[in-house]
Amino acid sequence: MPIDSLLADFLWSRATRWFTSSGIQEASGGVARHYRADLEKNSPVSTEITGYTVSTLLLLGHPEQATAAARFLTRQAWSNGSMPFEIAPARFTYFFDCGIIVRGLLAAWRASGDAEYLEVAKAIGEVMRTDFVSPNGEYHSVLALPDKTPVARDSQRWSQCPGCYQLKAGLAWWELFEATGEPCFCEAYQGLLDQSLRSYGTFLPGHPETPKIVDRLHAFLYFLEGLLPQAESEPCGIALCEGIRLVACHLNRTSHEFERSDVYAQLLRMRIFADALGIVPLDQAAAAQEASTLAGFQAASTDKRIDGGFYFGRKQHGWLPFINPVSTAFAVQALALWEQRPSPSEASPPWHQLI
Repeated sequence: MPIDSLLADFLWSRATRWFTSSGIQEASGGVARHYRADLEKNSPVSTEITGYTVSTLLLLGHPEQATAAARFLTRQAWSNGSMPFEIAPARFTYFFDCGIIVRGLLAAWRASGDAEYLEVAKAIGEVMRTDFVSPNGEYHSVLALPDKTPVARDSQRWSQCPGCYQLKAGLAWWELFEATGEPCFCEAYQGLLDQSLRSYGTFLPGHPETPKIVDRLHAFLYFLEGLLPQAESEPCGIALCEGIRLVACHLNRTSHEFERSDVYAQLLRMRIFADALGIVPLDQAAAAQEASTLAGFQAASTDKRIDGGFYFGRKQHGWLPFINPVSTAFAVQALALWEQRPSPSEASPPWHQLI
């Protein structure tokens, strides 16, 4: 199925309607982790997903709902110098989630000029820089609240350990440096970049089981996204070339058993950005296939809680029952970038737009 402009507009409008009318954003302004189609209810509100959704609603042209999400983060979630994973109960805080939330608040600040968003974003960036750092210079992935003590690492779960994927959260520091001019944020991003470039070669496949490998493809693509501010440097350019090739290779080997829509979306976005930057020429055939496969993840239903959102994934037996805000956000942005990709004479899209 080719992705033409009419189809792209149709996908975009249905996804927009899902974000704004499905109930995935609750009355508080917070956004649920996903809608469970099998249980017919939302999962609990997640601060990370709310952060992603701030940026998404701005992209989709709904600033009022973006404001509601941003104010949920600054006025309800942010408390006592911490940003919890979920606010009821507030048991843990994640380094990665904090970075996504900072980026969402900075997007809201750039769009509105409201200093509240910049103030809280800067405070969260400082917490990331100080509270999460370990004695060896790595960043703990999870802290227990309220004492902010490191949670024991689980080597079988990438999200419970430091790793190159954290570089996407590090984008928050680079954006804070641009917003404030404070060199500590630039230095923090550069330090995390150096760590990530040293370690990324061992991240994939990282597990013998196919579903776990696919999960790690998603995380590894976060690393590639985190390279974008320095993409034109030689080490980052090499990592992008190797990384895109490696993800595509693993995706081809695992897709018969398990597929995640966000992996297709993230890979397509990285192909487009890397091509626009003149780093990795776009593989038109592969990108077209990824765009077509990705479009097929959009749910169709008479139930407005489902219709227009994107399924998180599918296995051999069929769709998994999660209609996912992040999958939907990544997918509509990737398909829009694919349809609107610049000609060689046009400027590349700014990486700050990457949700």
